[in-house]
Amino acid sequence: MTRALWKGWLKLAKVTVPIALYAAASTSDRITFHTLNRATGHRINRQFVDAETGAVVARDAQVKGYEVAPDDFIILEPEDIAAAIPDSDKTLTIDHFIPCNAVDTVYFDKPYHLAPATKDAAEGFALLVAGLRARNVAALAQTVLFRRLRTLLIRPNGAGLTGTTLNFDYEVRPASDALSDAPKVKIAGEMLDLARHIIDTKKGTFDPATFDDRYDTALAELVKAKIEGRKIKPKPAPKVSKHSDLLAALRQSAGLPDTPPDAPRKPAKTPAKAPAETSKPRRKAG
Repeated sequence: MTRALWKGWLKLAKVTVPIALYAAASTSDRITFHTLNRATGHRINRQFVDAETGAVVARDAQVKGYEVAPDDFIILEPEDIAAAIPDSDKTLTIDHFIPCNAVDTVYFDKPYHLAPATKDAAEGFALLVAGLRARNVAALAQTVLFRRLRTLLIRPNGAGLTGTTLNFDYEVRPASDALSDAPKVKIAGEMLDLARHIIDTKKGTFDPATFDDRYDTALAELVKAKIEGRKIKPKPAPKVSKHSDLLAALRQSAGLPDTPPDAPRKPAKTPAKAPAETSKPRRKAG
């Protein structure tokens, strides 16, 4: 059975249920690489060195520091940091309930599965799941997780609960930052109609089993080819649609001709007439 990452209590009013948190996602199955010495093929060990002297610094000689000015640090001892961490009572206290889709997904951090920590907690846990499902709501709760105060969005998921840690407001950057240099473009007319049509024809449902990690698959194929002594040809970069052919690309995507049938056509060039053949003079008889 998967080992619990955290154990505590989930509290709603006077109802307190012992729970355990389990990782809901893992990257352990991804292909990983080691860093090697190209000359010897041996693995390389990572070491921390003094930036000025170049000397290797042992683990017990390393300490945290906060830069207050260029190359000017204040040292924070482990006991200083431990004293600043909020006390943990191991209790996830539900503050209030919100609609399940009320939180923008950019605030989502890491997902965890919640489960009853003991057999005696099964009934109380099932009561919380049924209550959330009946009202179609999610719960917001806070506690100290892994030495940090975290907010969890708790939602029903099958017979259990999924708790997603949320980023704090100061950690989330507004979308306007990324679009600050992008020119404003208004899309209307045939372009918008074609985009709507293409979207309507591609509506579906989310099934994670249908999505393949193409990067990991490509790495696996690369490793296999290396073992077998084969070479893999690099794949060409996708062609980016330019503004001039964007409408044509939309029409092709919708199964339409590149140009509308009523579009004015350039007059076809009239082929030049061949010069008339000159009749050869006839010989006179006799």
